[in-house]
Amino acid sequence: MEKYDPQAIETKWQRAWEEARAFNTPNTGDADGRDFYLLEMLPYPSGTLHVGQVRNYTQGDVLTHFRRRTGRRVLRPMGYDSFGLNAENAAIRDGGRPREIVEQNIKKIRAQMKRMGWAIDWDRQVASHEPAYYHWTQRLFLQFLNAGQAYRKEAPVKWCPKDQTVLANEQVINGRCERCGTVVESKSLEQWFFRYTTYADELLDEMELLESWPERVLAMQRNWIGRSEGAEILFRVEELDLDIPVFTTRADTLYGATFFVLAPEHSLIAKLVEGTPQQGEVLDYVRRSAARTFVEREEKEKDGVFTGRYAVNPVNDERLPIWVADYVLMEYGSGAIMAVPAHDERDYEFARKYELPVQPVVVPLDGTEPELPYVAKSDDAKLANSGQFSGLPAPEGERAIVAWLGGHARGRPAVSYRLRDWLISRQRYWGSPIPVVHCERCGIVPVPEDELPVLLPEIEDYTPKGKSPLEAAEDWIRVPCPQCGGEGRREADTMDTFVDSSWYFLRYCDPRNDRAAFEPAVVNEWCPVDQYIGGLEHAVMHLLYARYFIKVLNDLGLVDFREPFTRLYNHGWVDMGGAKMSKSKGNVVSPDELVARHSADALRLHILFIGPADARVDWQENGLEGMSRFLRRLWRLGLEVATQPPALAEGALAHKATETIVKVTDDFERRYAYNTAIAAVMELVNDVADDPSAPGARFAVETAVSLIQPAAPHIAEELWERLGHGRLWEEPWPVADPALLQRETFELVVQVNGKVRDRLEVPADLPEDELIARAKESPKVQAHLNGGEIRQTIVVPRKLVNLVVG
Repeated sequence: MEKYDPQAIETKWQRAWEEARAFNTPNTGDADGRDFYLLEMLPYPSGTLHVGQVRNYTQGDVLTHFRRRTGRRVLRPMGYDSFGLNAENAAIRDGGRPREIVEQNIKKIRAQMKRMGWAIDWDRQVASHEPAYYHWTQRLFLQFLNAGQAYRKEAPVKWCPKDQTVLANEQVINGRCERCGTVVESKSLEQWFFRYTTYADELLDEMELLESWPERVLAMQRNWIGRSEGAEILFRVEELDLDIPVFTTRADTLYGATFFVLAPEHSLIAKLVEGTPQQGEVLDYVRRSAARTFVEREEKEKDGVFTGRYAVNPVNDERLPIWVADYVLMEYGSGAIMAVPAHDERDYEFARKYELPVQPVVVPLDGTEPELPYVAKSDDAKLANSGQFSGLPAPEGERAIVAWLGGHARGRPAVSYRLRDWLISRQRYWGSPIPVVHCERCGIVPVPEDELPVLLPEIEDYTPKGKSPLEAAEDWIRVPCPQCGGEGRREADTMDTFVDSSWYFLRYCDPRNDRAAFEPAVVNEWCPVDQYIGGLEHAVMHLLYARYFIKVLNDLGLVDFREPFTRLYNHGWVDMGGAKMSKSKGNVVSPDELVARHSADALRLHILFIGPADARVDWQENGLEGMSRFLRRLWRLGLEVATQPPALAEGALAHKATETIVKVTDDFERRYAYNTAIAAVMELVNDVADDPSAPGARFAVETAVSLIQPAAPHIAEELWERLGHGRLWEEPWPVADPALLQRETFELVVQVNGKVRDRLEVPADLPEDELIARAKESPKVQAHLNGGEIRQTIVVPRKLVNLVVG
């Protein structure tokens, strides 16, 4: 028998698919309901692929083949998120230029993907660092600018001293840079933002359109947006004739405010302490606080510094000392709080340390004196020591206080969000230039559309130095003002790479358009994406940004849908050495050697079989040989039954094959349970191997080959051809014959005292008393009865008989 040669077979079929343009899907302009857009999150080309990514893209490949063979016209493109910190840091590490590094890696990744045999439309490849792509990123930025969604302001930002760049809130994990782990600092800079918060309510309310998203992702997004209903209250600093707004969800405790606290990043601090004896001490505290992580600020003993100023409580005119303390965060509310130590644990700890007054104003309805701090907010409490509002139930009192404040122009009902506007400026080289010019006479001037793209120049030294490396490119940065012709300077910051990845799936639909980012009619034909696959780690970054982007584009009339991804699936991570496999951590395994030693099909099967598709798994290589043995067994059976007459659906094997069709179809279509689907096919193959000449053997093997094709397409195509058929990738998906699901017999499991002692093939219509008789007659069962008395007989119809012996 001919030996199984996976390397030759895989090369043959990869060449055949390429020559036939098997997986290219042209735009038709005819949205007939068959279109299916399947997409995985695109890779960073800061290195080559590792087996964790192989898991992601192989899962997508299974769905691609399955959807194609069940009648859908599948679009499955690929591209590269090639701008940003990942690629730039890789270039710094390797001592090369970012462009050279990413383009080398793109070439290698594309070769790896083709070697894995993934069904990708390569005509649609894009890379975010290419001018043909970032031309349109810049154009979209200008559209956001014209719509009031892009703006520039000075603001305290999170600064990574190692990467020498600003980080978005989402890129700070436990007070550290998510990329390099360095402790994050605070710094004030002029920055570009997207007005992300204007869509906070839509991002929450339109989650009802995301019925096929994992609830845990939606929960993470709800928490990140952090919508809170309460009141905005104005506290006046009389000496400076200014009001400081405070957002609170506890207006019922306003009479209990005994001091006032600002976050160290608050913009008014410098003005408050200017010329005061406390100025030096306060500013020193602000600098020291900036070096602390958020975790340290939350966990350390509460401390702060008095500013020498006072804020007036609008309900009783009491002057509250203004403190600066780092337990207050700019990320919540306005970065200022009314401190109510009797009813807040953190305020209580601070007040005790600095001997500040504690005034209870909410008490239980029964009048008992509560233990402080009394933080309960419920219908079981009432107001006390609260002027005209004393005695009111707490919820009613809260409403009454807010109404009184509104009548005196000192407060109003308000909604606050944890979400902050999206900071898109980066003081790094490797990113899309921001297409504006700064002119002393005209201010910020957009670059005219006919001058786009603003090309990223090649510079010798792109390493971070605390300011944008492009500042040093004088020939590039000095340009005439597009409006007045006077001297201007280009924007030296580059865009956050999340801007690039917030719209890439639209460009895939129309990748060669040189007149616009995309043609709306073409995008509307394919989008929203039917199935998106990616990691849970992107729940509050990429996925929220993409949702925001689509809502803006919808409001601009460029797309006719409100959400980018209809269905979302989170693949499980692959761990190595106790941590998620990651190029930045260096704990990766390349698929190249594994494919060379075993085969692409074996690796595909192994990575699918290693555990449930959404489960986190530890990488283990030892299962690869088991998959190679299975493929060799399938190969031998395929060649053996190829000599038999045409397949007939008969006998027990035909029944087993039909049941397997039902199982695998459900696993692929509904459950995404690739491991159990593969197990079912392996079980069918093992049954055939017990007697390859049995009736229905060829039908069973052909069914197994057809069902395994989405997971192991190379061997499936080769065996399908050897079995006398055409292109399997174009064949319809097998459909179970209902008649073959009606079995004439079934396997009866016989137990003695709950332990399996025999398995009997019996007629399906056998009555219960006959089932018991057959069970008792079994020689294997007789040996375990050992003459004992059967005290109870348990029958599970069409499944088992359990004989209980006393």
